[in-house]
Amino acid sequence: MNIEKFQESMYQLIVETSTKLPRDVRRAIKAAKERESAGTRSAMSLATITNNIKMADDNVSPICQDTGLPTFKIKTPIGANQLVMKEAIKNAIVQATKDGKLRPNSVDSLTGDNSGDNLGAGVPVIKFEQWENDYIDARLILKGGGCENKNIQYSLPCELDGLGRAGRDLDGIRKCIMHSVYQAQGQGCSAGFIGVGIGGDRSSGYDLAKEQLFRSNDDVNPNEDLRKLEEYVMENANKLGIGTMGFGGETTLLGCKIGVMNRIPASFFVSVAYNCWAFRRLGVAINTETGEINEWMYQEGENIDFGATEAEKETAAASETKAEVITLQAPITEEQIRGLKVGDVVQINGRIFTGRDAIHHHLMSHDAPVDLNGQVIYHCGPVMLKDAEGKWHVKAAGPTTSAREEPYQGDIMKKFGIRAVIGKGGMGPKTLAALQEHGGVYLNAIGGAAQYYADCIKDVEGVDLMEFGIPEAMWHLKVEGFTAVVTMDSHGNSLHADVDKSSLEKLAQFKERVF
Repeated sequence: MNIEKFQESMYQLIVETSTKLPRDVRRAIKAAKERESAGTRSAMSLATITNNIKMADDNVSPICQDTGLPTFKIKTPIGANQLVMKEAIKNAIVQATKDGKLRPNSVDSLTGDNSGDNLGAGVPVIKFEQWENDYIDARLILKGGGCENKNIQYSLPCELDGLGRAGRDLDGIRKCIMHSVYQAQGQGCSAGFIGVGIGGDRSSGYDLAKEQLFRSNDDVNPNEDLRKLEEYVMENANKLGIGTMGFGGETTLLGCKIGVMNRIPASFFVSVAYNCWAFRRLGVAINTETGEINEWMYQEGENIDFGATEAEKETAAASETKAEVITLQAPITEEQIRGLKVGDVVQINGRIFTGRDAIHHHLMSHDAPVDLNGQVIYHCGPVMLKDAEGKWHVKAAGPTTSAREEPYQGDIMKKFGIRAVIGKGGMGPKTLAALQEHGGVYLNAIGGAAQYYADCIKDVEGVDLMEFGIPEAMWHLKVEGFTAVVTMDSHGNSLHADVDKSSLEKLAQFKERVF
């Protein structure tokens, strides 16, 4: 095989997967948008999402800044040199990272050092399998950390909030799957897709669950029991009212695929792999002699480009709500913050500072590199590129899941005088109490909308703590019209807590036996 051509084909697969959603995913998002009630927070979120998809298409830039842990599933004819292919894939990963199509995401688990090129011990994940066909089937999924952290595994029998006992049968499996959607809330960038693995051991069960994510969202399960279960989950999970980004709404789940394998008598696992709306997985068929792509997969059915018609609708919707938008510019006063309430839509102009896991840990025991009094912290690990003159440019910059900063956030806000935090998925009671005491607010941006928010960033004015790596550094960003929703205010109110409570009450209606 021409290994140079194969490497080029792998590079194309990486770029397309990162920047262009497959057709089945686009159709699911379009259907969700059409179901949503006009004028709601979820409708606004879906409009932003479809706008972001179009921008990623046009810019050939990452749909979401978190390009995850690249995972390849490759079937090769007998006799193919998998060692050489693996090196070619690694070279393609390095090039895609250098070109800003992937964020440098490979971190040493012991030292915290970022390799900078997405290589390192065990990564990227490449799973080879031999088959008797005469071509290579190469598939890739880019699954970000926000949704990866909402994966869950159940060991039956067990007790589940709202649903009671789940036994070792099909109905117990049903309860686990329904609970998995509830527990994700909006933290995995709902509306999402789930892959479910029934049986196996702990590791093979998760492998089976993730394998389901490589199925087309439109396929029909050949196992009749599982087909009925998939249909049941799709119908009823969307009655939980969690909605897009956890804002409440009509669509919580966009797809459900279930697989089964044998188990040992003592163990009965139900493993669930949760994937965000930015469901980035593609595949190609490659000629074993030339190394060139013969065919792209997941191309069945209508292609939705979210073009001019969709953009016009979004512009009109934005105009209708323009009078309701509150503009903020840092430094922000406590009086301004106290005037905000849950549900308000705000636009931020001026400077904001990124800060996520490493920054928050650092600030607990160190001084801040800049004056943060009255400022805005953005939970974000952007994709950045430096030009020939040494100037940094933002290629993708959506929010990361805020829950990881719960141990630090309230203390840091009070210590440095920070007034607003932007992120996704909300935060917990410790942060809520600090917002009330200190006079702060939590602003929920639209998870996965990395191109939409990158477009709001007009300049990179500086960077500190680069020793933590590009995603974890503190970037000083000048923004205009950066839109987010107040979901936790300084009066003790939390939309996230409200939706969690109401969705748990709705979950309880599915307690009785169905299968």
